[in-house]
Amino acid sequence: MNDFFQYLKEWLVKFFTHLGQFFYDWIVYKWLKVPSNFSTYNDLFTSYYQNFGGWGWFFFVIWWIFFAACILGLCWLIIHFLAKYIRFNKRELDKQKMAEQIEQLNNELYEAVTEKNKILNLKVGSLGLRPSGARTTPEQEEAANTLKEVQSRFTRLVQVDNKYAKVDTSIPDVPGLTLEELCMKFRNFAASSLGLYYKISDIRCMFAGMGTSKLLILEGISGTGKTSLPYALGKFFVNDSTICSVQPSWRDRTELVGYFNEFTKKFNETDFLRAVYEATYRKDCNVIVLDEMNLARIEYYFAEFLSIMEMPNINEWKIQLMSAPDPTDPAHLKDGKLLIPQNVFFFGTANNDDSTFTITDKVYDRAVSVIFNDRAQAFECEYQDSLLVPYSQLSQLYKDAIVNNPIPQPLLDKFSQLDDFSLKNFKLVFGNRIMKQLYAFLPIYIACGGDATEGLDFFFRTKILRKFQSLNIGFLKDELHGLIEELNKLFGKNGFMMSKAYVEDLIKMN
Repeated sequence: MNDFFQYLKEWLVKFFTHLGQFFYDWIVYKWLKVPSNFSTYNDLFTSYYQNFGGWGWFFFVIWWIFFAACILGLCWLIIHFLAKYIRFNKRELDKQKMAEQIEQLNNELYEAVTEKNKILNLKVGSLGLRPSGARTTPEQEEAANTLKEVQSRFTRLVQVDNKYAKVDTSIPDVPGLTLEELCMKFRNFAASSLGLYYKISDIRCMFAGMGTSKLLILEGISGTGKTSLPYALGKFFVNDSTICSVQPSWRDRTELVGYFNEFTKKFNETDFLRAVYEATYRKDCNVIVLDEMNLARIEYYFAEFLSIMEMPNINEWKIQLMSAPDPTDPAHLKDGKLLIPQNVFFFGTANNDDSTFTITDKVYDRAVSVIFNDRAQAFECEYQDSLLVPYSQLSQLYKDAIVNNPIPQPLLDKFSQLDDFSLKNFKLVFGNRIMKQLYAFLPIYIACGGDATEGLDFFFRTKILRKFQSLNIGFLKDELHGLIEELNKLFGKNGFMMSKAYVEDLIKMN
């Protein structure tokens, strides 16, 4: 027995001795050789340096500088990659931590919404079910409406449903109202009630444009009242305009109408969407303003509306908000689609400077543009109150104007000659869309109290001459002078003054 323990003792001593010797040889012994290595290099240097000569010493210095640079570079790379690896790991850890926090917040939000729904259900239940034929108390109605808002994907739109649930929005016609009288009343209202002054020709162009297209573009220099005009129109119609400020970051329609949030299971509704939806309940005129609309590309974020408003069947003017319906969706949302009501007018204001995008032909051809080159002078007028006009009456006034004020045939013949001249000299053709708009705009402009030739001048300036910006005007000076002569021949020296002034500006600038 004693021999065994003696054996075990000696075995353990030798084992740990050999283990220590292994680590000593593996780690320490190798470093003990380093001084002898340096002495070897020193002996090598001593053997040769006496015969280096001048060039030898030169290359000796160059070699050690190069070697030192390599060693330092290698050390820098090792430190750089280590730092990069540490930063990468830190970012990954931060991302993982952030993802965990987001997941936790979503869970807490879901639990909070669920708890709120339970509380509302208990509140509604505590109020009791009303017997058949009994009246609903205000408290019961409020609780039921709140529950609908919370449960629906469209909280703000359901609020609109609740707002108009028992409201009669019918509006009687204004007796004896004409388009000419409407223009004068609005101009006097803006001047007497708001201190905003506009030329009567601009007012006529605006109302004629509203009867021609659902999109009006108000452009010109800053400070001429572009945004104030639709603002005043909303005040005049006793229905405040909704002003949406366009942002340079807008890239698609979600910036305009919103989007469905997969985390909250709610639709992020915008003021624009709420205004369009609220118009489905109203019988009056609704004005929505896209302020500084060309800060972003219009054909990106407004593309769907531009396409929809070209459809001849107004029952197809629908935008898709959700792919599938839900029982809690707003009342006027059918199969996830919203029908754009006809009583909505879109106004866009535009400045032409380096901070904005060029408005393309696609947008201009579908809209009516009103240009503000200067601010109108103040004038005295009688006080005019606001006027509640139903959209149905305004629409009928437009239809009657088109029927009762046909474009004079001599004016059409002159416009046809102008068409031939533009095609021959500038290769510009009046498309079917432009001619269709002309047959609506000009009769309505006449009904607004305007002169037919002045209306045609405005239309030619904003629809045709605007396309000259894409031409190389420097090579077309003779043709532009010929255009002025053609306008003088067709409409006289005192006619088409707006178009002539624009052509003369083109000649001066080039």
